[in-house]
Amino acid sequence: MLAIKYKDGVLMAADMLGAYGSTKRYKSVQRILRVNDTTIVGASGEISDFQYISNLLDELMTQDFCYDDGCTMTPKEVHAYLCRVMYNRRNKMDPLWNSLVVAGVDKTSGSFVGSVGMLGTSYTDSHVATSFGNHLSRPLFREFQ
Repeated sequence: MLAIKYKDGVLMAADMLGAYGSTKRYKSVQRILRVNDTTIVGASGEISDFQYISNLLDELMTQDFCYDDGCTMTPKEVHAYLCRVMYNRRNKMDPLWNSLVVAGVDKTSGSFVGSVGMLGTSYTDSHVATSFGNHLSRPLFREFQ
């Protein structure tokens, strides 16, 4: 999972392989979720845990829609929500085995890219990555930034 900010937006890339151990059975797994008009979330790690997170976000967006106040959640707010969800599950000793990337463009604050780890740790930067991409791509982005 990799996301970078550029002048007018964000770019996110993810693999589509669903593997269980050494079996590489599922070759078209959707790992990027469109949350609303301004925000996308990508996940690496356990697919079933990402489905659980997808359901949580879907319920949150449905509740937000029902308010009918014209306001939607910004990427920063979705990032903060996911930080709390991951940290809460960690404290219950039942963590969600995912690393998440939240990206989006807000009209007031511009582009946003942030990462949330399995334990609820988070950071924001102009480029983020998870898993092995964190070791490969981030040093290159820092060098050519």
